[in-house]
Amino acid sequence: MAPETIPVPLYYHEDYVRHEQNPGHPESPDRVREILRYIRDNDLPVDLKAPVEITEEDLQLVHSAFHIGRIRDFGVGYMDPDTFHTDRTFGFSLRAAGGVVGAVRQCITERRPTFAIPRPPGHHAGYDYNMGFCYLNNVALSARMALKEFEDVERIAIVDIDAHHGNGTNDIFNNDPSVLYISTHEWGIFPGTGHYTDVGSGRGEGKTVNLPFNGGSGDGTFQAAFENIVMPILMQYRPDLLLISFGGDAHLMDYLTTLSLSTPGYLELVRSLIDFGTKEVGGRVCMELEGGYHVYALAESFAGAIAHASGTEPKDPLRFTNRMDERGDRKRIDEIMDTAASYWKL
Repeated sequence: MAPETIPVPLYYHEDYVRHEQNPGHPESPDRVREILRYIRDNDLPVDLKAPVEITEEDLQLVHSAFHIGRIRDFGVGYMDPDTFHTDRTFGFSLRAAGGVVGAVRQCITERRPTFAIPRPPGHHAGYDYNMGFCYLNNVALSARMALKEFEDVERIAIVDIDAHHGNGTNDIFNNDPSVLYISTHEWGIFPGTGHYTDVGSGRGEGKTVNLPFNGGSGDGTFQAAFENIVMPILMQYRPDLLLISFGGDAHLMDYLTTLSLSTPGYLELVRSLIDFGTKEVGGRVCMELEGGYHVYALAESFAGAIAHASGTEPKDPLRFTNRMDERGDRKRIDEIMDTAASYWKL
């Protein structure tokens, strides 16, 4: 008999599809709807979990009281040209943060991979600012709460795979040696941060590793970066908890960026992280949703990671398999390695 399949915990709330920006906005409810449809149509074994409750006091672990009040009381209108606020945005943002916190707590206590698909996303929200469709920093709050609540969690690694640099997460942990922040992103696009010379500061110097890739970079560049930089650094850091901020907008089909990861290329990256978390971090690995705006490419990439964690395979064949940039941007990889080698053995 085949072994029984244990459903993978997936944190979700109906508010994740109720949250709206404005008509035609790329950060739409269809992003989460399509992930759920893909999971359902492919019979992937998931156990839907509700977010935990988050308070304003909890939020002060990563945000200023001024910022929290601004998100709570802003009213209706544009907070910036890309980010619209309604009288329900603060509640939706609390639900989003609560989903990631719940997933992180479960992966720590049960030592198994967990997932969350929050909306709105969060990695562009800093201590006292928000931007880029984000209001509260979901993954940063989860990391700080894990450090606060679990005595055996002293070192956390956050790997941010998104076409846009997670400037909020970067800034929150800039001088914090207990959190290693690694980001792969496209250089020269919004928000314009994340150069490889940004390595953190003070006690956190060296614990920020930015990998800014040139437009067109795809499977070859990402694979070389993971083999030569990301995975060796994770092995040396030996985190007690691994958090994956997953953005699907580095995909070749995404219309907001010019990176060119294929779906198989994406899955190779997240599978290597999930396997590392399972084998080297005792199962304490959580993957949560950030960006990604081609909903079909996002769904097969994110849900493909869930399938891997459950030991199953989707029934549907992958749509987007064209591998580009097979040789990789070796010049950029070498530049990043030269900087990171001041802090890590590469």
